[in-house]
Amino acid sequence: MKKKLNCVLLVDDDKGTNFINEMIIKKSGIAERIQTVLNGREALDFITNKGKYEAAGNVFPQPMLTLLDINMPVMDGWEFLEAYHALEEHQKGKIIIVMLTTSLNPDDKTRAEGISEVSDFKNKPLSHEAFADIIKTHFPECF
Repeated sequence: MKKKLNCVLLVDDDKGTNFINEMIIKKSGIAERIQTVLNGREALDFITNKGKYEAAGNVFPQPMLTLLDINMPVMDGWEFLEAYHALEEHQKGKIIIVMLTTSLNPDDKTRAEGISEVSDFKNKPLSHEAFADIIKTHFPECF
């Protein structure tokens, strides 16, 4: 049996996009858990078990894969990456971060390529093929 990802974190303020992405990931059968959050602040809270996640008294698994949008309220993708970069190594874990955006601005892709924490840059909408490509590239043991 192929290995599964312990958790995939979807970071996007568009609930419809999160729903579609979640359905694609569920259909793949590759993830034990899928967590959706609406901005970078919630993503940081989930990764570090703070805020409402701390109050729940649970320790959530550190996601193995994060799909990160750029444009969001509260804390956008770029601000998330700055804050994530400042975390202690044990808080970062070994998360693969894929920027998943509608941005067609080549400067965004260039900027993402210059950030060591960003492993990939994909355009929305996520498709079964694009998700399979992410898994093949970054998690070959799961394919």
